[in-house]
Amino acid sequence: MIKNTFSLLQGIGEKLEKRLWETGILTWDDFLAADAISFMSAEKKMVYDAALADALNNLIRKNPEFFFKTLKQKDHWRLFPFFKNAAVALDIETNGYPPYAGGHTTVVGLYDGFDYKTLVKGKGLSKESLEQELSGYKYLITFFGSGFDLPFLREEFGINIMLPHFDLCFAGRKAGLKGGLKRVEETLGIKREDSVKGFDGFDAVRLWIAAQRGSTEAFELLITYNRCDTMNLFELADIVYEKLKIITGVEKYTGKSDPLN
Repeated sequence: MIKNTFSLLQGIGEKLEKRLWETGILTWDDFLAADAISFMSAEKKMVYDAALADALNNLIRKNPEFFFKTLKQKDHWRLFPFFKNAAVALDIETNGYPPYAGGHTTVVGLYDGFDYKTLVKGKGLSKESLEQELSGYKYLITFFGSGFDLPFLREEFGINIMLPHFDLCFAGRKAGLKGGLKRVEETLGIKREDSVKGFDGFDAVRLWIAAQRGSTEAFELLITYNRCDTMNLFELADIVYEKLKIITGVEKYTGKSDPLN
């Protein structure tokens, strides 16, 4: 999908992008190979050629910083298949208060499609450890991370995560999925472990308090709850990506092409 994306070019939105598809300009390669485009001046075509050549070079280099800066946030989902093998899903738990009122992160869960890791307050969670863990990834997946997780981490630790970001809350709404993560999971039939079914953010706070009082069982349930929140994001990302791709209408012109396009 990313190589079908022309909205990274200044002045091109969804309507003009679709017009390019309709005329047979389906990928960056098609655009660069065309001698001229009927509804575009030669001067503008030349500028866009240079920009797309630069984008191709950065795609080959798998440079996330380039796409973080040039691709609109609402289109970061289009990078998902390309960066999936270098992606990390992130979800945090807190003590229930905002950072300015004594709030702090209790657990950071990270899942890369293979391994789940946690950083826990008092057991290795710090700005340095979190930055070190994130340094190995090129793409971020969250659910409402734009509204909660990332601002919280930024305010508490001073961390700015400068990666292309697939926020499944907002992307899911665009795909017709309503409600929070648990409701969306239920709608799609995504399962979570029985021991934490029905748990929510309030339960995570309750479990943290109990764990601080010495309850090993509460701590293990908290980690299980976070693990489900974090690991389920990969399955959800696959589903939301496919729904959004259908909505663009690109398959009308390309068929079921290579998803890395």
